Amino acid sequence: MRIEQLANGGWDPRIQVCRCATLVDVFLVITERYVVLIDTLVNAATADQLLAIARPALEGRQLLVVNTHAHYDHAWGNQLFAGPQAVFPAPIIATRRCATHLAATESAALLADMAQQDPATYGDVQLTLPTILFDETLLIDGGDLTLELFATPGHADDHIAIWIPQIGTLLPGDAAEAPFPLVDTAATLPQLRDSLARMAALNPAVVLYCHAPTTAGPELLQQNIAYFDELERRCRAALAAGVPAHPAADPEALVGFRFADAIPQGHTVAQPEFYQPAHQKAIRVMLEFLAGGAS
Repeated sequence: MRIEQLANGGWDPRIQVCRCATLVDVFLVITERYVVLIDTLVNAATADQLLAIARPALEGRQLLVVNTHAHYDHAWGNQLFAGPQAVFPAPIIATRRCATHLAATESAALLADMAQQDPATYGDVQLTLPTILFDETLLIDGGDLTLELFATPGHADDHIAIWIPQIGTLLPGDAAEAPFPLVDTAATLPQLRDSLARMAALNPAVVLYCHAPTTAGPELLQQNIAYFDELERRCRAALAAGVPAHPAADPEALVGFRFADAIPQGHTVAQPEFYQPAHQKAIRVMLEFLAGGAS
């Protein structure tokens, strides 16, 4: 997978956006004291490409690595920076839950399955845990810029976002994305909506996402919030009309919320084959949540 450094679209030049094929965007934040690499991508080779982009800025600065969460496209390049085969040893900062997930048998099983399907990409991945752990918040004082890492669960229970107050810039990771963030269970649905609300309350001037165009801007946060508000409205109406909480039929038709209606006006979905099932799952999750008596 080729890593491309994107042209600056008007954000602060101390932030560099690096795109991994069509999979994900990750970030370098260059401060007076540190070069902060936010997420390590899918394997050592992609992490090494990120390191090559970072190297010119490392003169006189220390490298810090951050994992926003433990998912494969965000933390499977950690072995380049920690462990016995580290090429460029550096602290890796993440939540305690992130370390737990990377150490779990489920992650090892997922890696084994993906390595079998695509050995060229995943065959040499060694799941490597972060080395500096926190629970809710952590502050990195870079001298000129401060990176405030804060828990934003919902997409995953180990998820964090990064707020840089001096330049009004938010890096939400996967807690917000285009056309909408993913939700897995009724239990995590309110967490995700709360995380969206807390990020929007920061009133960021610039928002750069892992899974959205760099032009999406702060408006996408509001569109994500509006998606779940509309999803709740339609699911409440459907339940009141007698739709079951666990429908066997097409959930889009049952609640009257087609995938096309869920896309913000003017947006084009790059991977509808991925996001339409995610929309259908979100409907089922919302129905289950509402039927459970939560409000």
